[in-house]
Amino acid sequence: MSLHAYQDRKRLKWDNGFMISEHTAMMAKDKKEREFKWPAKEIMTKEEIDRTLYEAKLKNKSVAIQKEEINEEGLYSADIVGKIQGYDELGIYIAGQKVDFDEIRSVEFFAEKKWSDLD
Repeated sequence: MSLHAYQDRKRLKWDNGFMISEHTAMMAKDKKEREFKWPAKEIMTKEEIDRTLYEAKLKNKSVAIQKEEINEEGLYSADIVGKIQGYDELGIYIAGQKVDFDEIRSVEFFAEKKWSDLD
């Protein structure tokens, strides 16, 4: 009778378990974000939008913009958040995308929470 030495698979047997739990957590987070219903914000006048965007550009503040568009389910998409990167006569560039002035429903200053403020 010959006995063969057992060959351990080392990390291979552990990696799949971690990947599955991370993947499951990521999928749960994605599902939660997709199920969140963004409420409609109050429609701002052109003057209010212009004033807020001007101050944000002047003082280098971050803003949250809600676009007028809704999806096929009649829901608003998430706000576009960031600092104004540039602008032209038709719109502004924020978070790597262009938002036309006539697409903006609401704009407000956005203050990111610091890790030290989180409970």
